[in-house]
Amino acid sequence: MSVPAPKTLRSAADLAAAGLVASERLPALEAVAARYAVAITPAMAELIDVADDDDPIARQFTPHESELVALPVEAADPVGDDAFSPVPGIVHRYPDRALLKITHTCAVYCRFCFRREMVGPGGVKSLSAEALDAAIGYLADHPQIWEVIVTGGDPLVLSPRRLRDLMDRLAGIEHLKVVRFHTRMPVVDPAAVTEAMVAALRSPRQAVYVALHANHARELTPAARAACARIVDAGIPMLGQTVLLRGVNDDAETLGALMRAMVESRIKPYYLHQGDLAPGTSHLRVPIAEGQAILKTLRGRWSGLCQPTYVLDIPGGHGKSPIGPGYLSEDAEGLVIEDYNGREHAYPPKGEA
Repeated sequence: MSVPAPKTLRSAADLAAAGLVASERLPALEAVAARYAVAITPAMAELIDVADDDDPIARQFTPHESELVALPVEAADPVGDDAFSPVPGIVHRYPDRALLKITHTCAVYCRFCFRREMVGPGGVKSLSAEALDAAIGYLADHPQIWEVIVTGGDPLVLSPRRLRDLMDRLAGIEHLKVVRFHTRMPVVDPAAVTEAMVAALRSPRQAVYVALHANHARELTPAARAACARIVDAGIPMLGQTVLLRGVNDDAETLGALMRAMVESRIKPYYLHQGDLAPGTSHLRVPIAEGQAILKTLRGRWSGLCQPTYVLDIPGGHGKSPIGPGYLSEDAEGLVIEDYNGREHAYPPKGEA
């Protein structure tokens, strides 16, 4: 494992000093860090096995020279958020829900992030008080918005006081029934998930959910599981979302272990995301056909609780669509259904009405 880091590592020099990268790579990695934000918390740095050149935790957080290679199909806004942003901080793509991007700061910066052009010290500034007023005003003025997804950045980097203030303001919107937070904090900084933070997330009149982003079972350490337990024990259900990543979770055993770790922590796997076409991330993307094959292996061999929905966020702002493997087809005689062992069956069985 690596040398324990007493503080968050925020530069290529910090990574070298902690023994996470070789000093001869510093010039190249400094160029990457100048382009895309770097931050690795002590909890994540401690998990990195420096003896393993292909460590799945390091691949998520340690900058790599390949990030400076952008392909023509990649874009700064790969999922088309900007086209659906009526006011700063709001993305309203789907009729009944909207994103509230309250901050552009994260505790860690993932090397595959689809908002990598916007987050971090050199990115878009977090919402000012006036901009937040306008964003909440937009939510209040649109009665079709049933759910708000609070994201960023990572909203749980905010203090309990600011989270409580946000929740109080959202509670005043009568038609808003669900508040969902998307975060990495329970795994990347478990100690930050305090009782005060959890209490701040609760609402007297809205259902609150926390969606945890985790990509490898090792992230769910005992401390991370305890942080998740603090959330769930407070009556806040948790969902899991994962990005399919080359060298991190791109085989059935590894992905299945993560799904089981989530379920054991009372987190329901929700989405498995196909990697977005963000600049400099091609070395981490997995072909869709491989993802479908992995999901087919999971089906029937791992509990139904462990089955996420495999989705692609269509470039250009067209939204998410499921891209998982198909099991139903049709021939000249009727429907054909494939079981989890790959055997095909007529439906209804021949001879039955």
